[in-house]
Amino acid sequence: MIEVVHIIAGLDTDGAETVLHRLTSHMDPERFLNEVISLTTVGPMAPRLEASGVRVRALGMRPGMPNPYYLARLASWLRFRKPQVVQTWMYHADLLGGVAAKLAGNIPVVWGIHHTNLDRDQNKRLTIWTARACALLSGRVPSHIVCCSEASREVHTRFGYVAQKMEVIPNGFDTRQFHPDAKSRASLRRELGLSESCPVIGMAARFHPQKGHRNFVNAAAVLHAQDAEVHFLLCGKGIDGHNAELVGWIEKAGLTPVCHLLGPLEDMPRFFAALDVATSSSLTEAFPVAVGEAMACGIPCAVTDVGDSGAIVGETGRVVPANDPIALANAWQSLLNSGPAQRQQLGLAARNRVEQKYALQGIVERYEEVYRQAVTASGGHGAKSSKLASLPG
Repeated sequence: MIEVVHIIAGLDTDGAETVLHRLTSHMDPERFLNEVISLTTVGPMAPRLEASGVRVRALGMRPGMPNPYYLARLASWLRFRKPQVVQTWMYHADLLGGVAAKLAGNIPVVWGIHHTNLDRDQNKRLTIWTARACALLSGRVPSHIVCCSEASREVHTRFGYVAQKMEVIPNGFDTRQFHPDAKSRASLRRELGLSESCPVIGMAARFHPQKGHRNFVNAAAVLHAQDAEVHFLLCGKGIDGHNAELVGWIEKAGLTPVCHLLGPLEDMPRFFAALDVATSSSLTEAFPVAVGEAMACGIPCAVTDVGDSGAIVGETGRVVPANDPIALANAWQSLLNSGPAQRQQLGLAARNRVEQKYALQGIVERYEEVYRQAVTASGGHGAKSSKLASLPG
């Protein structure tokens, strides 16, 4: 049995947290035991992890407040647990968790990178400093560095990470959970007062400048001027009527009657099923989880050409330059004009692409192999029998 402790900054319902949940809930329980430590609080993803049998603990750090006390506490937890592998997720966890693992007894560390943008103008200073520190330590701390996209590997290699340790394992999707569903399509449309024939474009993304919601609204305004029948669905953290900035953009664009803000949703397959076209208006990305989910649901996508978005979609949708709302609106219009039969054909091709390149079980097996390699390289045998005893406080 190989015990893996995963360390992550927080447990919200964003992309990396979703990938963590899918990974731990599908790993072979006869060979791997997983535990998750959040550096901050438990967050809404914790119950999902616990429901799949994964133990969750929170270190209690305040965001943006580095404190040596928490490094020592984390090292103490790891020293007590003695896992065979520590997997960290994103910069702050890579740095803090990686150092703590070394202090706890030179436990093998696998870093996880889910970011492509290291522009100083678009990131917090602490984020850049943390990534720089990771680059400097990348030759000494991790045994492996897993990037979720080719774009991430290229950016971080240029930033100074040790290229020989980097491997790309893309995000994976459960095509049993995400699949075409005519009943869900009809039911959500009924709830929103939309007919079966109403053209609907949608995007799932938290409200963040890099997700390009302003770009989406501007593109929607362009399309609305050409076709007032199109409706737009948006969901995600911060995507609701309380977001004065987003609501202001929508009102100014004259989109209020046709724009639906649904907030965070639990049932994402149902959301995608209601769409004719799914989209990503991001200004920067690594590997957008929502795009793969929509494709698995048989929905053609129009995406901005950032990160690996274009490579994920391939010939099954449309790819346009970032921050070009006219190009994005034209891509939407092109897919709508193609008609239901052509969209269905593209959607089936998109789903087939996910099944061939991003099927969840194959991705999970690649992570499992990385963990086995990390244990072997450290001289361990991966046969530890672990009990979920209480950790020291």
